[in-house]
Amino acid sequence: MAADPDGSRPHQCQRCSKSFSRTSRRHELRDHAAGEPYHCELCGSSFTKSSDWELHLYTHPEECGSCFSDQTSCRKHQSDYAGPDRAAPDRAAPYHCDHCDKSFSYLSIYKIHMRVHTKEKPYRCQQCPKSFSFLSSYKRHQLSHSGEKPYQCDFCGKSFTQSGHFSLHLRNHTDEKPHECDRCEKSFSDLSSYKVHLRVHTGEKPYCCPQCGRSFSQLGNYKSHLRIHTGEKPFQCELCDKSFSISKTYKQHVITHTGEKPYQCTECGKGFGRLSNYMRHRRIHTGEQPFSCRQCGKSFNSSYSYSRHLRVHTGEKPYWCSLCKRLFTRSQSLKKHRCVAVDQDMKTVCDTEETSTITT
Repeated sequence: MAADPDGSRPHQCQRCSKSFSRTSRRHELRDHAAGEPYHCELCGSSFTKSSDWELHLYTHPEECGSCFSDQTSCRKHQSDYAGPDRAAPDRAAPYHCDHCDKSFSYLSIYKIHMRVHTKEKPYRCQQCPKSFSFLSSYKRHQLSHSGEKPYQCDFCGKSFTQSGHFSLHLRNHTDEKPHECDRCEKSFSDLSSYKVHLRVHTGEKPYCCPQCGRSFSQLGNYKSHLRIHTGEKPFQCELCDKSFSISKTYKQHVITHTGEKPYQCTECGKGFGRLSNYMRHRRIHTGEQPFSCRQCGKSFNSSYSYSRHLRVHTGEKPYWCSLCKRLFTRSQSLKKHRCVAVDQDMKTVCDTEETSTITT
């Protein structure tokens, strides 16, 4: 950042020695707000840089338990007491895991990694039955009992127990989206959402229902689908007797009681109870047509219109008349057909069909 005309940089970061001419706020959010992502599993110490983390690992000799404040003292101790074969390894990653393809430069990290395979959990919580493989996980769990939330957002005041969750939350304010899809223009603030998005392009659906074989790209959709088979409806409306298997459907239902329309168009002021309806309405103003047919090139502003158009190419006719078994491409065509049937003195048959099941 350029200095003021007089060359001064009056704003100094409280966490490092850097100075700025205007404000250090952007620097603090970008360089420090991410917390300390490199954790030592042996003592719980955290570091902002991987290089500092790697140097710190030398302060934990495995055999004698001695600790040192610097790398040089630790190396000398290992050479004097552990012998040349036990000296701190170089970065050639000589420790190879027999269970997977991973290799490690440090014996201590290799031993910690082995707990993934052995399921060893040496850190046991004294307040509940849970136990943990890693010290850092154990310490984070302890915060759930104490209620401590040491990471607080300066923008909205929300607090978090974990630095990772805090860092992701900050991106809601800074609009930082570091994970960009190389196949389209979308970008994401967190890695998990980015990986889920990639399945749109790859077609991957790793979650398969064991009862009907239907597959899903997202775990949440898979779990919601399973409730169709179990009949579970855990979301119950407090204003009526209805219950729902999906949280999203429940929230949409609640709006029918409150009349709330939280999504308001900035162009015309029209309000919507559902985000999907609001996004579809926005395309009227922007002219956006994101759904494009690969067979003929036509574009559409909604997935419904796009899906309906595809039937022109596939010949699919999902709507059928229960009276004459005639098939239709659109639901409107089926409704119109029933109206014609009523006009041709078939009202008695239609009324009977509405109240009973017709066998053929």
